[in-house]
Order: sequence, then C-alpha cells, then structure tokens
Amino acid sequence: MLRARDAMDRDYAQPMDVPALAEIAHVSPAHFARTFRATFGETPHRYLQRRRVERAMFLLRETDRSVTDVCCEVGFSSLGSFSRTFRDIVGRSPRTYRKEAVATGVPTCFAMAWMRPSA
Repeated sequence: MLRARDAMDRDYAQPMDVPALAEIAHVSPAHFARTFRATFGETPHRYLQRRRVERAMFLLRETDRSVTDVCCEVGFSSLGSFSRTFRDIVGRSPRTYRKEAVATGVPTCFAMAWMRPSA
C-alpha cells in the first residue's frame, strides 16, 4: 500500500487507475481498493484528488498562473471537474481561494500541515 501511495504522491499529475496502482502494490484491484481505504481512510481516487488539490492550492497561492493552467498541471482534464473537486475539498472555488490566500513566509512543512484540506 505504501508503494502505491508513494507513486500517487510522486506522479499525482499522471493518469492513474486502480489496476495500475494494484500492480504497484502487487495485489488484485479489488483487494487494493478495500485495503487502501481501510489503511488510509479514503479511496485511492479521493486520495489522488486531494493530492492534486493540495498542489493546486500551492500553485494558486504562490504563482500568478491562470486557473486553467493550474488545472492542467495538476492532472485534471476538465476545468469543471477541477473546480467542483476543489470546492468539495477546500470549501471555496479556486478563484475565491486565490483571492483570499496569502503567500506564506513560514517553512513549507508548517504551511502544508496547517493548510491541508480535510478528507
């Protein structure tokens, strides 16, 4: 499970599906989905979405790139699904988040821990 989660953390912007992740973990897709959820408290798909949104939060906060560019860079194929997922996880639209977010002057590890969206 850790190998698959590490692969998602490393290659979050790449298309990933349960069979490919199960292969990394050396288990069947059904067993992988059940065990991943039991181990980490969320489905593999939701974990990957959250990782992508966390990266998008950083890019929106620290750069002036357009929301569409950020959407594509973090691995979403549709601006609509990106905006909907971002709002579900963060509670605000990407544009609203960018307006309200302030670039932090503290170490990244502290900022990430404090600003990590809940599942």
